[in-house]
Amino acid sequence: MGGIAGGIFFAGSLLYGLAQVAVAFIGIEHYWGFLAAAGIIGLSFFFRFTLPITIGSFFGAYAVMGWPWYWAALFAAPGIAFMFVGALAQGAAGIADRRSARMIDRR
Repeated sequence: MGGIAGGIFFAGSLLYGLAQVAVAFIGIEHYWGFLAAAGIIGLSFFFRFTLPITIGSFFGAYAVMGWPWYWAALFAAPGIAFMFVGALAQGAAGIADRRSARMIDRR
């Protein structure tokens, strides 16, 4: 049963991610045009920096699709949550590297 639940979660996450990218594309396209939207989405994937997709998905849901701001923010919020967790993990890894380097220097 765990495999089925994991597969359903994976499929749902994939569909949500695709929906967020699609809404981000229309949000960026609404303000800056097709070429800018394609470039921003492409560069976001290339550099693995998803903040423009998160912001674009908020404005796509809010300005283009006409959602209230709180639903648009809730739609874009998982991207911000994952970025926050990723930043914390990078900070913790940097601190751990510094501590291990100090321990090696003391030996």
